[in-house]
Amino acid sequence: MLGLMQTRPLLISTLVDYAASQHGGREIVSRDPEGVIHRSTYAAVAERARRVGQALDMLDVRFGQPVATLAWNSFRHLELYYGVTGSGRILHTVNPRLFPEQIQYIINHAEDGCVFFDPVFVPLVEQLAPLLPHVRGWVALCEADSLPAVKVDGLLCYEDLIAAAEPAAEWPVFDENTASTLCYTSGTTGNPKGVLYSHRSTVLHAFAACAADSLAFSARDTILTVVPLFHANAWSIPFAAAMCGAKLVLPGPRLDPESIFLLLQQEGCTAAGGIPTVWLNFLAWLEPQRDTIDLSGLKLQRVFAGGTAPPRAMIEKFRDWLGVFLLHAWGMTETSPLVTAGSPLAKHADAAPETVVDMQVNQGRQVYGVELKLVDADGGKLPHDGRSVGELKVRGNWVISGYFKNEGGQVLDAQGWFSTGDAATIDPDGYVQLTDRLKDIIKSGGEWISSIEIENLTVSHPDVFEAAVIAIPHPVWQERPLLLVHAKEGREPTRAGILDFLSTRIARWWMPDDVLFVESLPHTATGKLLKTELRARYGNHVPAGG
Repeated sequence: MLGLMQTRPLLISTLVDYAASQHGGREIVSRDPEGVIHRSTYAAVAERARRVGQALDMLDVRFGQPVATLAWNSFRHLELYYGVTGSGRILHTVNPRLFPEQIQYIINHAEDGCVFFDPVFVPLVEQLAPLLPHVRGWVALCEADSLPAVKVDGLLCYEDLIAAAEPAAEWPVFDENTASTLCYTSGTTGNPKGVLYSHRSTVLHAFAACAADSLAFSARDTILTVVPLFHANAWSIPFAAAMCGAKLVLPGPRLDPESIFLLLQQEGCTAAGGIPTVWLNFLAWLEPQRDTIDLSGLKLQRVFAGGTAPPRAMIEKFRDWLGVFLLHAWGMTETSPLVTAGSPLAKHADAAPETVVDMQVNQGRQVYGVELKLVDADGGKLPHDGRSVGELKVRGNWVISGYFKNEGGQVLDAQGWFSTGDAATIDPDGYVQLTDRLKDIIKSGGEWISSIEIENLTVSHPDVFEAAVIAIPHPVWQERPLLLVHAKEGREPTRAGILDFLSTRIARWWMPDDVLFVESLPHTATGKLLKTELRARYGNHVPAGG
């Protein structure tokens, strides 16, 4: 017997309609590349998004066709988030930090019908346009008097385009499993692969993001969205914020520490999300002036970080300097991305501060809607005892079933589990600790050494800005760790000093065989350490006396 309940489709358009209806006056604040602040509201975003849908009709973009964006975090980009998806097209947010050859590949692979772009990307657009046969129209995200001269066919002005379109009276209603957004992996090895989200998966993911033991968004929040809108749906922040009516602050391309601080202060942000590299820079800027700068206007309560693990020192500095809780969340483009969140349990209420930090450095506990398990090399299930290290697998309502156009072939096992490519432990409370990417694990004398843990401990050294660990060959132990250190500006740490610092914090056999000091460390387009490049540069390094 079936229940006698209505089954309305879970569509992204319902999110922006709800926000416009129940939180219509709540602000959407964005800053353009020149630093000019623009103020909008959910009601205005919803009305203009309906115009976007009609404009796509005028451009003859068919239902279900991908539409690309090359844009920073702005109110116009947010309007596309809803106008493209709500009208039944697929929003394809392109990462402009990728190599031009990769951008060319993914726009052609997606068969995007048109591209909406920020004027700052004119040189990139002119370089790519002759190589993109599927693209029929180029729309500059600006007003008519700011329309740049671009050597492309079919150039349009966004403001003129939506002014000429009447807002749709109603959003179309269709199957909730219809594709909604398309994001490509960063493609550090081989071509990027497309992850095609659905309306259903996106709405369910937004519910999970709003949950109290997850990112805990509410109508009382003002969220600084540092994570780019082109990165895995900006961790669902645009959708989750609309679901709860939170104020959104979109910083554009200016992510230097002072610009971030000014927005936090001026807009009264209570929450902010971005990758650890952004927060490392922010804290390094704050450190020399925190006793003189005015922090009284800050309303910041929590920062959430993902992409890579935030170092322990970062968590402690946010706590001690600003009274801010850093919530560590984890996921992948393939998982929408939220899988775990580092929220405390009841037992942490009276725990010592260091015990709470012990919890925060973990990747967190799985949120409702996904499942996790650990397996050994033979696929056998491992216990959640906090000690057993195995490959982490995931399945759930917003986890991929396959890549776009079946690139990569079958990605799920017979039970529907997706292999994350991460090695991890899970403790009895459910907290996940990633020990490494499987391809980055250091195997020394038959034992595994966690590069992530060594990196995070090294960053807690007062003279270290960032650190990376890779494996180098060893004639006896197979592999040994090599530590690469990017020192803070004006600091000059020594090899002996770094090793002495680590000697009381890690097992003796984990100690790096050598320490090299570098001017900078390479990162992927999503801010992760680019260890393939580090291995190519330093993988054959021979330690002094080795």
